[in-house]
Amino acid sequence: MRVFEVMNESVQTVPPTMTAGDAWELMRRLRLHHLLVKEGSELIGVISDRDLGSRGGGGLRAARRVADLMTRHVVTLTPTDTIRRAANVMRGRTIGCIPVTQGRRLVGIVTVSDLLGVLGRGADRPIHAARADLHYRVPHRKRARSW
Repeated sequence: MRVFEVMNESVQTVPPTMTAGDAWELMRRLRLHHLLVKEGSELIGVISDRDLGSRGGGGLRAARRVADLMTRHVVTLTPTDTIRRAANVMRGRTIGCIPVTQGRRLVGIVTVSDLLGVLGRGADRPIHAARADLHYRVPHRKRARSW
């Protein structure tokens, strides 16, 4: 299975100059855990709800911008990469999302929730292959009577 089959194409982006408090409110309102940070058409970072201090992070967000708290080293995938590669990159780097790019253009995002959805459906490999029911006609034999 490939990344383009599970990725979310509606990506929410923010500029690096946005205040951290506004980014937190946007995440809360849209029920998101990650925002991609773009400057012009260039992807320059990712910011998560953890970067913003989660619910109790009001003090962390005060008087700060997204650029101050975002992760700058962004790992990306292509739409034709496998979901196994996506899972291994996320697990190896302990990250919750990976932006998907085609060339230099942002086309989507894959999150841990997307991968868990695939795992829960069992779409990649069924546990047991379905077997056809066997129907044999066995001839009826009469037993010889012993009188």
